[in-house]
Amino acid sequence: MNQVASKLHKESLVIDGHNDTIVSHIRRGTTSLSGKPYDETTKSTVSYLRGRLASPAADIDIQINFPKMRSGGIDAALFAVDVTLARNNHLIYALDALGALDVEIESVGDDVVLALTADDIRQARSVGKLAVIMAVENSDATEGSLNVLRMLHRIGVRSMGLTHNTSSRAADGNAETRSRGGLTTFGVELVREMNRIGMVVDVAHISEAGYRDVLEVTSHPILVSHTTCTAICDHPRNLTDEQIRALAENGGVMGMTFVPHFVDETVPTFEKFIDHIDHAVQLVGPRYVGIGSDFDGGGTLVKDADVFPSITESLLDRGYEPDDVQLILGENFLRVFDQVWSG
Repeated sequence: MNQVASKLHKESLVIDGHNDTIVSHIRRGTTSLSGKPYDETTKSTVSYLRGRLASPAADIDIQINFPKMRSGGIDAALFAVDVTLARNNHLIYALDALGALDVEIESVGDDVVLALTADDIRQARSVGKLAVIMAVENSDATEGSLNVLRMLHRIGVRSMGLTHNTSSRAADGNAETRSRGGLTTFGVELVREMNRIGMVVDVAHISEAGYRDVLEVTSHPILVSHTTCTAICDHPRNLTDEQIRALAENGGVMGMTFVPHFVDETVPTFEKFIDHIDHAVQLVGPRYVGIGSDFDGGGTLVKDADVFPSITESLLDRGYEPDDVQLILGENFLRVFDQVWSG
C-alpha cells in the first residue's frame, strides 16, 4: 500500500455499516471478539435455537473482531443481530445476542465503547478506542410492539432493519415479489416511532414497494446498510438507479457490500466492488455512499477487515479526491447518525 493512501486511511474516520459477527461468534463457540478463547459457561439462546455453525460457513475464518477492526483501520462498526430464523423467539434471540455483545464490550475494559451518539464515535476515535453500534436486522424483534422498540432503543440499539428477505410484520421483504406489498400499518407506525426516538431505519432487504413507502413516511435520512448497484449486477437485493437517486434526495446512505453474488453473478472481484462505488458516485455524488461489509454473514468476496485500507488506495488510484474518500469511508454514516440519533 502506498504511503499517501496509508496516511489518508489512518487520518480518516472509518465505519463499517453492517456485520453479522456476534451471532457468528456465538455459534462458533471458539473465540471471543477480543480474539481470546470463547467462554462457553454461559448458555446462549442463540446457540440453543440455531445450533453450531455448519460447513461451509464454519470453515471460513472470522472476518471481523476487535483486533481485526484495528488492523483494518476501522473505528466503528454496526454489529447486527438478524432474528429472521428465530421463529417465534425473535425478541429473546435479539436480547441474548445483544447481551453477549455487551459482555464482550465490558470484557475488554476501556478499549471498546458502546456508541449511543455520534459524538460517542468521535470521542472514541479521538482517544484511540473502538466504537460498537448495536443494530437489529428484521423488525420482528419488536414482536409488533412499539413499547418493545422503545426498550430496544433504551438498551442501546441505534439501527434496525425493517425486514429480511422474507416479509415481517412491518413490510414485505425483497424475496416476496408476488404480493407487491410495501409497508404495513404497523410498519408506518414503526418508521414514525423510530424517527421520533432516534433510531436509524435500515431498508436493506425490503421490497421495492416498501422502499418507496419508507421514503414517503420517514422524516429522517435512511440507511441501506449492505447492498450494491443493480445497473452493474442485476440482483434483487441491489438498488436500481431510481432507488439510488431517491436515497440521495432523502439524504441517506447505501453501504456497499462484499457479498459476491451482489457484486457480480459470475466473476465477482474486488475491482468490480469498486465499480459499484464508482457507479453510485457518478450517479448522485460521493455523499450517499459508504461501506457495509456483511462480514461473517455473507461478505466473503474478501478475506476479512484487513481489506479496508485497499478501498482507500483503490479510490485514490481512480482519481477520487481525499475529502470524497473520507466521506465514503465513514463521514457519510456519521452525518446520518448525527441527524437521526438526536431524535
